Amino acid sequence: MQIRELGQVPYLATIEAMKAFTKARGTDTPDELWILEHPPIFTQGISGKSEHLLAPGDIEVIQTDRGGQVTYHGPGQIVIYVLCDIRRAKLGVRDLVTALENAIVSYLAELKIEAIADPKAPGVYVDGEKIAALGLKISRGCSYHGLSLNVDPDLSHFGRINPCGYAGLQVTSLKRLLGDVCPEQSYAATRLVQHLQSKLSLR
Repeated sequence: MQIRELGQVPYLATIEAMKAFTKARGTDTPDELWILEHPPIFTQGISGKSEHLLAPGDIEVIQTDRGGQVTYHGPGQIVIYVLCDIRRAKLGVRDLVTALENAIVSYLAELKIEAIADPKAPGVYVDGEKIAALGLKISRGCSYHGLSLNVDPDLSHFGRINPCGYAGLQVTSLKRLLGDVCPEQSYAATRLVQHLQSKLSLR
């Protein structure tokens, strides 16, 4: 499995690169995890509804092809795109979602944070507040898009939307929960990737 650390990259260019990778990959192409961060952006999933955009203001809204509703990406947030041949890995879509959620829950447990996944609303929650979001696209038996984990983003931007289509849903971050002992984003990304590799059995 290839691990690619891309730094901060534009959203649209990254999505097009994932589409191109998925279209071109063959049966022996190694799976990849892309670790990155986006400039501030709101993204609408394929079932996104305009009423969940409350006040986007000067932040661009982009329609994308992942599942789910609207979410925010920006600095201070780990984004990991999961480019996995799920047919080859013998994973169903629900299996993949569960593996991603469990990896996040396991990493948060390492930080002494008790978190849960909600089968009715994909993502990971701490005391009812969302700390990580998921959204996937499956094409030709392969996944792209992935997950985001809030380390220390500007949480006020989530107030401009109904996060993931849920009015009043509160969003939290590692910084809010841990304060001065919050890990650096690069270290948090490294540990989260290791948990992902374990849950996906893709070492």
